[in-house]
Amino acid sequence: MSENDIKFMKRAIKLSQEGMNSNAGGPFGAVVVKDGEIIAEGFNRVTSTNDPTAHAEVVAIRKACEKLGTFQLDDCIVYTSCEPCPMCLGAIYWARPKAVFYACDKVDAAKIDFDDQFIYEELDKPIGNRQVKFVQMLQAEGQEVFNEWAAKVDRTEY
Repeated sequence: MSENDIKFMKRAIKLSQEGMNSNAGGPFGAVVVKDGEIIAEGFNRVTSTNDPTAHAEVVAIRKACEKLGTFQLDDCIVYTSCEPCPMCLGAIYWARPKAVFYACDKVDAAKIDFDDQFIYEELDKPIGNRQVKFVQMLQAEGQEVFNEWAAKVDRTEY
């Protein structure tokens, strides 16, 4: 852990407080750093935007990708005030930063009623046994588009 790591984590924690105090959403903040500079930052905006995906990490990732003009965060580091939830974890893996640093963990979050354990448990269940009903339909039609993608010569790989 370097002086810069501490500085960037303190900024993520400060953002979590700023977002909370402005009633934008829960107490979560994140920054994306590249080459020792913050290129994007965000705090939770779920309740203020009525967007359940507006978690701090997702907000910061979206801003960073827009600024960099790419859908991947190569050579970037994410600093977040809390261990990422399952959704943010997925977004982080899709964005492909080289590292993630976090302050609070999921146990700390659960203590203030941000408990994602039920999602982890749901993922382990067969799709037909989950709390939210999932129904597969029109698979053949969907596969036609997938086949077109597989044959598309000018696609952008990711």
